This record gives sequence, C-alpha cells and structure tokens, in this order.
Amino acid sequence: MPLTTTHTGPDAVILDYNGVLGVQPTTTQWLRLARTATWEADLAAFQNAFWSARALYDAGQLSDQAYWAQVLGFHPSRHLLRELRAADTNMWITTDDRVLRVLHRAHQTGLPMVLLSNAPAHLSDVLDTHDWRRLMTHTLYSARLEVCKPDPATYQHALNILGSVQPERVLFVDDRADNCSAARRLGLRTLHYTGLPADLEAAMLPSE
Repeated sequence: MPLTTTHTGPDAVILDYNGVLGVQPTTTQWLRLARTATWEADLAAFQNAFWSARALYDAGQLSDQAYWAQVLGFHPSRHLLRELRAADTNMWITTDDRVLRVLHRAHQTGLPMVLLSNAPAHLSDVLDTHDWRRLMTHTLYSARLEVCKPDPATYQHALNILGSVQPERVLFVDDRADNCSAARRLGLRTLHYTGLPADLEAAMLPSE
C-alpha cells in the first residue's frame, strides 16, 4: 500500500486538489478547450503545448496572456483569451462527491485540513468560491505562493500555517507519487491517492 501511517490518526491533513478532491478533466472537456484554441485536429499535440508552460503559469510567473501565447504560438485577442480561460477553468472545477463525504466527516471531528494545490491565479480565485472551501482551514495555491509542488517550500508554507503540529503528525494526500515522495522527505505521513475514498477515510479517520 502506498501509505505511511501509524495506529493513530493524524493531527492535521494537507490535501491536493486535482486528482483527489477535484476530478480529472474528461476527453470532452479537453476537446472543447482545444476547439476554442482552434487546435482540435490534434488533441495530443495541443495537450503537449498546454502542459509545456503550465508549471510557470501555475507558479504565477506567466500572465494569462503570456501563457496562452506560448501555447498557441500567437497572442490571443481579449475575446479569445476570455474564452480560453473560461474553458480551461471549467475543466478543473468538478469535485468527487465521495471524497467530499469523507472531508465532511473529517471536518465534523475538528480535524484541520489545508488544501495545497498547483493552480494558476484565476482558477485559484474560482475554486475559493465553492462550497467545499468552508471545510478547509486554509487554501494554498501555487500561483499565490509563487512556487509549485514538489518544491519543499510549498509544504513548508502549509506546515507553517498549521503552527505547532509536528510533520510526523501531518498526513499529506496527493495523486502524484513525486509530490508524496517530496513530502515524506520532510517527515510527513503520506497517502498516494489512487481514487479509492475508502483509503482516504482510513488514513484520515482510522478507527480506534
């Protein structure tokens, strides 16, 4: 099992968004974005271009205009930029109801939960308007931190917010193995989440 745990539950949890709370985009959503970019003929090539500059965009080092100019190879008009940003944002806002049920139970116990997500500025602002935000003690986004996971600084920001909670009493949950590995190097417990809410509940709320 990709889980580091003890017999007792954690004193706090740091959660990734996409791939844990957030559902991965569908092919239909990718095609809609590619069509908006007039690049639907080769979805794989579009996705490669989309991801090529995404780390800088997520880290707040590229504006919306600069990011999409790199993806498209030209500067989009203001109208096209609004459409691209809307279609892009729409891909990441669907949440997993099964995970939300686990988080609601954890919230009722008073367990502190911090969201730590790689996300650009506009998406960060949109995510913070959703109802699940109230379940989180804090939400930390890479664009605001100006650094992305798995950089150790991201985890340190979350630990600083948690205050006196020791790293070994904090559970970090992410769908990416490299992000979990970085967290373990800092002494955190980790759950490499593979889409099974029962694993998440067992790690966050183990039975006594």
